[in-house]
Amino acid sequence: MTISAWCLKVVLLLIILVGGCSPPPPPTESVLPTVDASLAITHLIAVHRTAVVADDVQGVLDIWAEDGVITDANHTPHDPTDDHVWRGLDAVLSYYTTVLFPLYLEEVGPVDTTMTVSGSQAVMTGTTKIGDELAPGGERWTFALRDGEWKITSMTFNLEPER
Repeated sequence: MTISAWCLKVVLLLIILVGGCSPPPPPTESVLPTVDASLAITHLIAVHRTAVVADDVQGVLDIWAEDGVITDANHTPHDPTDDHVWRGLDAVLSYYTTVLFPLYLEEVGPVDTTMTVSGSQAVMTGTTKIGDELAPGGERWTFALRDGEWKITSMTFNLEPER
């Protein structure tokens, strides 16, 4: 065997060995975005809690989509005729400054949440927690990935039947 043939065999063997030692492929795209979305949305809810407790207008503006919608379902989720709706970022901000901030809350929900992520959209349902008050199944939030950031697109509350 000539030196060049031997070198060729060694090079081929090294290529095979190095190729077999390559790192595993990253998680499939269907798993990774869902995990990232869940973390980002969990962070949004934490920022929301902080903003509400601190009466932080900028904190609210940073997490809501321009076309966001807040709906008070008035304890009749199947009857939209009695809903109170705040549509668009200016109206959303009005809801916070005229309804939530004046309550001087020290704690706000949702809690006991369930989240479903589908591509660039997500839905979260949960129990409304405002201070000591709990309303199981009282909230539904929607989120969308906009320009690389997750934003709140809607919040509907008072979904639970009136007590």
